[in-house]
Amino acid sequence: MLNLQGRRCLVVGGGKVAAGKIAGLSSRGAEIVVVSPRAVAPIRTKARSGALTWHRRMFSWRDVEGAFLVIAATNSHEVNGSVFRACRARRVLCNSVDDPEHCDFFYPAVMRRGVLQIAISTNGNLPALAARIRKELDEQFGPEWTDWVKQVGKERRKIRGHKMSSEKRRERLLQLASPQAFRSFVRQSRKAKTAKPRRPKKLRK
Repeated sequence: MLNLQGRRCLVVGGGKVAAGKIAGLSSRGAEIVVVSPRAVAPIRTKARSGALTWHRRMFSWRDVEGAFLVIAATNSHEVNGSVFRACRARRVLCNSVDDPEHCDFFYPAVMRRGVLQIAISTNGNLPALAARIRKELDEQFGPEWTDWVKQVGKERRKIRGHKMSSEKRRERLLQLASPQAFRSFVRQSRKAKTAKPRRPKKLRK
C-alpha cells in the first residue's frame, strides 16, 4: 500500500515470479527497472512498449543505487542474497522472494473492492494461508461493497463540509459506516435493479 507513483523500483530477475511482481508495481505507477540476462514474454513486451527498462545482464551492486525499493526474484539463492546485502549496505528496502529472513517488507494477499482493500499477511511464513483467507474474503465481500464504499466517501465529504460539533460529526460518520447503513444501501440497490422501467405514454392524436 505504498505510494510508488514515479518512484524507481528495481526488479532483479526475469521469470514468472518477477513478472507477477512487476504487474503489481505497474499498477502503482512505479518507474520499473529490470536486471536479468533473460526475461519471459510479458516482461519483454513491457520493455518494448517502454513500460519498463530492461538491462539484459547479470546483477551489479551499483544497480540498487537510486532505487526506492528492490525485488530479488531470481531462482538463485546466492544472487538474491547478494541483492539483499547490496540493499542493506545502501539502506534500500528489499524483498527477497520466498526468503523471509532477507526481506524488509512483505507482499500481502489483497482483496479489493474498488477503493476498499483488505490485506492479509503471514510475514512470509505461509503465503498459501494468506491466499486462502483472501479467497474467503472474496466470497464474504460481494461486488456491492464497491459502490457502497464509493457512496460512503461522497457522504463523508458532505458531512465534513457542514458546520457541526466534532461529537456530532463523529456520530454521523459512525452511522454512515454502520451495518444498518450498508444493509439499507443493498436493499435500495436491489429495488432499483428490479424496478421495471415505465413505458412512455402514447401521445394522443
